[in-house]
Amino acid sequence: MLTNCLKNVILCKGGILMLSDNTLDAARKAFEIEAECITEMKNYFDEAQFSKAVKLLCEAERIGCSGCGHSGIACQHFAHLMCCIERPAKFISPAEAVHGGTGFLKKGDVMLFASRGGSTKELFPILDICKEKRVSIITITENLQSPLAETADAVIKQYVNRETDKYNMQGTTSTTALCMLFHALQTAIIEETKYKREQFALIHPGGAVGERLNKYNIN
Repeated sequence: MLTNCLKNVILCKGGILMLSDNTLDAARKAFEIEAECITEMKNYFDEAQFSKAVKLLCEAERIGCSGCGHSGIACQHFAHLMCCIERPAKFISPAEAVHGGTGFLKKGDVMLFASRGGSTKELFPILDICKEKRVSIITITENLQSPLAETADAVIKQYVNRETDKYNMQGTTSTTALCMLFHALQTAIIEETKYKREQFALIHPGGAVGERLNKYNIN
């Protein structure tokens, strides 16, 4: 196995192990692919749907989010982004959702689904529960004609040119695109709610960020 891993590695002057030109070119290409995706995704930006989603998130007392695989991991990031601007949010795994996890959500709350294809079957039971509880639905998907999109109160278009690997099969660019949409949502919510730096300083005293924020407030 080690031999297979190192077959594209060559020895350069000075004894430094270097990857082959082909491997390094593929790595550089990954930067280009994802940069192109972010730039091109702006062409699919639907202001009306995005505005509706932001309004729902601003007005909700609680926010849930769910997805599978890479989408689910990105949703955990989204939940933390919301908590960082004091919008109570929680990632609800598809497994836990149907074992009481959706009890977190009440009428008037928001559930955000992330599903590139919009047909992730594990999310359908959660959708049914949310509809019964009158929880608003936001779906982020590439397929606007999918079940999760057609039943949503707001739909945000995800665009993916291709994944970065040569087989176009790993959840790389698609995850970056999803996170970009999450970042845009948080940015808009900060503007709409007039969230202040001083508020964040209070809940983020730790680390270099906390030190910088609280130093600014003192000065």
